[in-house]
Order: sequence, then structure tokens, then C-alpha cells
Amino acid sequence: MTDKRAVILLSGGLDSATVVAMAKAEGYSCYTMSFDYGQRHRAELNAAARVARDLGVVEHKVIGLNLDGIGGSALTDTSIDVPETPGEGIPVTYVPARNTVFLALALGWAEVIEARDIFIGVNAVDYSGYPDCRPEFVEAFERMANLATKAGVEGQGFRIQAPLQSMSKAQIVQAGMSRGVDYSLTVSCYQADDDGRACGKCDSCRLRADGFNAAGVADPTRYA
Repeated sequence: MTDKRAVILLSGGLDSATVVAMAKAEGYSCYTMSFDYGQRHRAELNAAARVARDLGVVEHKVIGLNLDGIGGSALTDTSIDVPETPGEGIPVTYVPARNTVFLALALGWAEVIEARDIFIGVNAVDYSGYPDCRPEFVEAFERMANLATKAGVEGQGFRIQAPLQSMSKAQIVQAGMSRGVDYSLTVSCYQADDDGRACGKCDSCRLRADGFNAAGVADPTRYA
């Protein structure tokens, strides 16, 4: 295997779709990974499949997990309401250990296919306060990845790339538009309906709408 390969976490939302397009523009052969982890809706998984097809990834893999088995988040426990107004501290939409688990599985696949780069669409500017979206987390996981793998020990280290880390949502939208992302294919809403229509009320919907508005780009989001 000699081509430049990358494993990219693809949720089906705006940010992760942009990251796939950015990696592709940098010459990577893109392998995307999504997770059926017990989230409230499958609309984002359908969106991820659409984005993967549209951007021409080499392979799109969906891994099943049962994070709803431990609960603790409004995204995996339907008895916890998704908030419609921002609150104080880390929001109830935080899913315990989600990015840690997702990156660990992406790392495993990367080692198998001899990819040395893993991309994740976390952001530390326009975000909801999740601790596993911070630069410190990304840096710590990269160090761990190179300690915990055969490839890392043998000197073929991994890089965890978070190209959106310091970008505003408007800058992310502009970056995706310039690389041909069709945002009408994506779903960002925490509680989209079965047809992928957004609620227009949750924190994720607010950040997405604000991003399109600030970028001066028409919002293609379908609302319920």
C-alpha cells in the first residue's frame, strides 16, 4: 500500500462533510467511518452515506455500538430532553467518551489499512462546550495512538488531524463550499425526524444556521 490514505470520522453533519472534502483536496484516499451508536435518529447515518457517495470515498464503514446502554446523554437517552436554549456548563447533549471511542476504532482501522492520518471534525470556536472537542484532547489521543499500536512502536506514527479546530462555523461553510460540498446532503440536528428534517431549535441547528448566515451562503437545511 503506497497511496496516501486517511480514515475520516463522518457523522453526516456539516463539519465532518467539510473535513472529508478537505482531506480529498489534500490528495488523500479517503476511508470514512460512521457509528450507529444508539443515537436518537438514523437520519445522520443516511446523510453520512450520501456524503460518502457524493465525495467519492474509497470505502464507507458503519460500526455498531451501544452507547445508549450506558446513557447519560440527551442524544442516547430519550428520557432526557434535548435543550432548546443554551445552558451553563457542559450540555446534556454531551455523549460520555464518544470521541474517545470513535477515534480508537478509527485508529484500529487505520492500522489495518496502513493509513497514517485520522481526521476528525472537532471545533473549539463555534462548539457546544464538549471536553472531547478541545485541542488538548486531540493532542493527547495522538500521543496515546503512537504508544498503543504496532505501527506507532515501529516508528510509523499516526497523526490525528483536526483541521477545523480553530475555524468559525462561517469559515467552515466557506471552506466546504470552495471544495464542492453539497450541504443539502448533510444533517446536523440533534433531533431530526425520519426524513432528515431539522428541528430548527436545538444548539446544533442554531450553530449551523448562524454559520450559513455569517458566511453569506443560502442555508439548504430542510426544517420540519
